[in-house]
Amino acid sequence: MIIDTHLHLIYRDRLSYPWLSGVPALDADFTQETYAREARRLGIVAALHMEVDVAEADIARETAMIQALAGEEGSVLAGAIAACRPELPEFPVYLENVHTNPFVRGFRRVLHVMPDDLSEGALFRENIKRLAGTGLNFDLCVLPHQIGKAIALADLVPDVSFVLDHCGVPDIKGGGFDVWKGPVAEIARRPNVTVKLSGIPAYGAEDWTLEDLKPYFAHVAESFGFDRMVWGSDWPVCTLGGGLSTWIGATQALLSGVSLKDKARVFAENARRLWKV
Repeated sequence: MIIDTHLHLIYRDRLSYPWLSGVPALDADFTQETYAREARRLGIVAALHMEVDVAEADIARETAMIQALAGEEGSVLAGAIAACRPELPEFPVYLENVHTNPFVRGFRRVLHVMPDDLSEGALFRENIKRLAGTGLNFDLCVLPHQIGKAIALADLVPDVSFVLDHCGVPDIKGGGFDVWKGPVAEIARRPNVTVKLSGIPAYGAEDWTLEDLKPYFAHVAESFGFDRMVWGSDWPVCTLGGGLSTWIGATQALLSGVSLKDKARVFAENARRLWKV
């Protein structure tokens, strides 16, 4: 049984996705029906929708659309990790409105494509502090050289759970293990940070193999352990590295020497605990 903690759905006729024009392979509609058809066959019983960096004016509409889709027959959607803009003065009002909606389980502000100093702003940090006591988690999508800034956020609010997306976005294709491993080990020392086993096939070469992924998996497993690791498909981005079935197969292979108890933690139990799925 698998809970997918990182599903993206794209409906270009309903929302605006400015970044899609720069990624032709993903500039298409990726619907709940297409995902669910394959996901159910693979043992995925529930999924959390991860915000897709829609245009700022569409942030609230994205959450409303996903919640409506979750109400459709046969949906596997169990909640949403919504977009947010902690750098804006309007964040407290947005947080107050969203906090009343139990469908929203957490937030993400994409940082890996933003200026490095965005999360260092006084207003950004003050607003992140507002998550304390809300039960809402915060996903961190950062490049290896930005992990230090993610550590600062985790230290700022130690009673908020943070999730490091995509194993810290290592440059597998470029052989970036050495510049990535130290920051990952350091952020793993924070007990309020969980690593998300997701995304890494898209960072390898087009013809990546399991051997390419093994060192990265081994390092996050050693650093975080299996009680602070969750699984995510990163669909449809995972189609750039083979697709959903390929990624689940690779994950099963990476976990082949792991106990059944730890596998259950990675695939479902940790997600239930973090997001109350």
